[in-house]
Amino acid sequence: MSERAFTSPQTLRRKSVPSHLAVRETARADRKPAAPKRTSLVITILCLAGTVVALQQTMVVPLLPDFPKILGTSADNASWLVTITLLTSAIATPIISRLADMFGKRRMMVVAMVTMVIGSVIAAAGGTFLMLLIGRAFQGLAASLIPVGISIMRDELPREKVASAVALMSATLGIGSALGLPLAGVIYQSLGWQAIFWISAIIGVLLIIAVVAIVPESAVRTRGKFDAVGAVLLTAALTSLLLAISKGGEWGWTSEPIILLFIGTVVFLSVWFPYELRVSQPMVDLRTSARKPVLLTNIASILVGFSMYANMLTTTQQLQLPNVGGYGFGLSVVVAGLCMIPSGLAMVALAPVSAAVTKRYGAKITLIVGSLVLAVSYVARVFLTGEVWMVILGATVVSMGTAIAYAAMPTLIMRSVPITETASANGLNSLLRAVGTSTMSAVVGAVLTSAVVHVGPLALPTENAFKEVFWYAAIAALLSIGVVVFIPRIQVAPGISGGATSGVYDGGAPTGAARAAGAAGIPAAVFPSAAEAGGLSAPGTEDEIVVSGTVVGAGLKPIRQAVVNALHTNGEPADWSRADNNGRYSLVLPESGRYLVISSADGWAPSSQVLDFVDSSSTQHLQLSLRLTLSGTVAEAGRALEHALVTLTKTTGEFVMSTFSDGSGRYEVPLPTAGRYILTGLDPEGLASESLQVVLASRSAVVDLELGGRPELAMAADAQVLA
Repeated sequence: MSERAFTSPQTLRRKSVPSHLAVRETARADRKPAAPKRTSLVITILCLAGTVVALQQTMVVPLLPDFPKILGTSADNASWLVTITLLTSAIATPIISRLADMFGKRRMMVVAMVTMVIGSVIAAAGGTFLMLLIGRAFQGLAASLIPVGISIMRDELPREKVASAVALMSATLGIGSALGLPLAGVIYQSLGWQAIFWISAIIGVLLIIAVVAIVPESAVRTRGKFDAVGAVLLTAALTSLLLAISKGGEWGWTSEPIILLFIGTVVFLSVWFPYELRVSQPMVDLRTSARKPVLLTNIASILVGFSMYANMLTTTQQLQLPNVGGYGFGLSVVVAGLCMIPSGLAMVALAPVSAAVTKRYGAKITLIVGSLVLAVSYVARVFLTGEVWMVILGATVVSMGTAIAYAAMPTLIMRSVPITETASANGLNSLLRAVGTSTMSAVVGAVLTSAVVHVGPLALPTENAFKEVFWYAAIAALLSIGVVVFIPRIQVAPGISGGATSGVYDGGAPTGAARAAGAAGIPAAVFPSAAEAGGLSAPGTEDEIVVSGTVVGAGLKPIRQAVVNALHTNGEPADWSRADNNGRYSLVLPESGRYLVISSADGWAPSSQVLDFVDSSSTQHLQLSLRLTLSGTVAEAGRALEHALVTLTKTTGEFVMSTFSDGSGRYEVPLPTAGRYILTGLDPEGLASESLQVVLASRSAVVDLELGGRPELAMAADAQVLA
């Protein structure tokens, strides 16, 4: 069914965009396509920036045994130099990513790198444990750069370059972590510990200059009020959770501080979740995050992060253990770190391979392949322990699986969220990966300290302790495969060009919009594979425009949380948007032209119309005029009852709504969400009543109530009366 909007579907002329629409984009129709050399340079700079900030995660690890003596502190205090970076990176990633969507991705990328430079200078010049701790906290803020950089690639690179660039950028976290150990060890032994931070600061300054000079500012953004309350609540929850996970083994999992931290996490999240569902422009769009492709990808990200981090935490320990019992190798910190270089190089080499698999078979298959490689390689590591080369080989293969899996995650996320939310969605995905890695860190600490052999004053982990960790990592990788297989895929429509994919589309249209597409006569779940192959909706298009407007209902009243979906007239998805509490939406379209625009909202019949969009000044207000209702009549012995009570409750007992019949015995209430309900009628005297169990769907339904007699269903439009 198609409805007429209150603005006619004609070519939209240039007009000023009201500031309250909170969306802006600079027109790019006249911009020349980026030259190949410049494109390669942008990719190189972004990936170098990602690698440098990832180095901050592991750069102090080789120094931890010496920091207590250098800084005059305890070993427990020195461990905070790693913990504080973990905390600040986890907190900053979703916040900076959301700000990037709102105020500019390159701008927030520069902000993240500036914090790294400031932190490096403070750490290098401070000379005390407190100053070093503050510097490490600032360095952790820079981790938010990676998801922001991935979003810049989606916005700015040509379509054919996006998949490989995103794969390489995703791998930078593992590359930096693998290379951080040997580089920090070499610099420490050659130039002193301060040199590690001075070099980081110098490289950071050079990269900031390169980013400003070479990387274009993404014009795709959404303006509005930053969700400060949501940010504070999420920060408190993450701090409590990650601090409890990282310090549980050291403080005791049943100690009062850890129990209080876990309780605090539950309390903060229980406040944060309902608040984010109510606020007009949430920091994290929980409705979008709950969609099947996004939710399952994020769950898989936790499991993959958990699995891959075992490789980082155990390999150098295995190589450094003294040869006691036939399983240690006694390598120095520097040599053990150098043994991790093949792992880092493998991740670089596998990035284009991962991109090729994604282009040919889709990101879902890529993630399955990466997780399978992780599982198989960890099983192999259980048995490959006798020689140094075996350990290096096992670690390298794990890194290969990590590179393949990590490259697919942003692709799966970005194909399923509005284009104006790609940075924040990737930021949440990166955060959940960090939760997985933190949990593995706690598991490794618990396992390696529970199974030890005493050699003089030393308590060394046994060989079986390492094997136990590898089994846990393999199981997590297999569980991630079990999650990924349920991620919907895209089905190619006959007659539409695209690569080979299969499955059901769930990439650009939420359920309500999909229903509207069916109402408009578009075959359900039939779209081309371009979005699956690249994982994105028309990435890298030079003529992208942002259009905006408001979804309204009867009386031109804005409809909150409505869904607007734009498709090409051949059925290819362009973008979708969820309106805020004021009904405002924005869409990023690959170019000006004609699109099929579908709007829907809970409780309203969907609307569809074909519209022509000229440029970024185009605005379109969409109207949903038909409210979905549950209605009928109340009668007794064939006589209509006036002022009869009609109530609707859930089968589980919750009250939904009530009303009274009018002079003709008719009642009408807004249609609730689909499900099973108890519909009850009571006569005005309160003597006779009747209850029906009805099953309501997403269409208006008419149910008549006959009090004191056999219930009758006058009409059932997507409703069923159960005797």
